[in-house]
Amino acid sequence: MRFSTISCTTDWINLKIAIVMGCTISPNLFVMAMEVILKAAEGSVRLTNLGGGCYVPPLKAFMDDITIICSNNDDTIRMLERLNILMIWCRMIVKPKKSCSLSVRKV
Repeated sequence: MRFSTISCTTDWINLKIAIVMGCTISPNLFVMAMEVILKAAEGSVRLTNLGGGCYVPPLKAFMDDITIICSNNDDTIRMLERLNILMIWCRMIVKPKKSCSLSVRKV
């Protein structure tokens, strides 16, 4: 990557893994990349029915925090498998120890 203005152009900068603190572009690049991953994963399951005619996309995200909302166990498994494939393809690492899970089932 490099930056250009009317009066000067910087040397090429090698981008590394991680979000650089204080960098105004790095978080935006990360969010754009995550948005592409989420859009690619959303197509693997249908919209989630919350009842009363309310349907929501199966993925909600803020930066690298992703919430999966699915109506049934099969859709949840399919979504996790699709996200795993996409993360491997993007060479991103998911840290299961830092993840948490909550399953709410209607009884």
